[in-house]
Amino acid sequence: MQTLRETKPGRSVRVAKVGGAGPVKRRVMEMGITKGVDVYVRKVAPLGDPIEVTVRGYELSLRKADAELIEVE
Repeated sequence: MQTLRETKPGRSVRVAKVGGAGPVKRRVMEMGITKGVDVYVRKVAPLGDPIEVTVRGYELSLRKADAELIEVE
């Protein structure tokens, strides 16, 4: 399954699963990234970190390590 980190800029994907455990998973979910939500990947920094996305109508920057925990379809 593809992760959010592997998604190219300009694509929209749907979250299939949020991985991780404990505080890391909770932090990602508190940012609004939950199963079934649509995420638009706006930009990726030249070295791949951070990743700018649009979720639920607001813009968000994610670390590469956090984006690897998010499985998308």
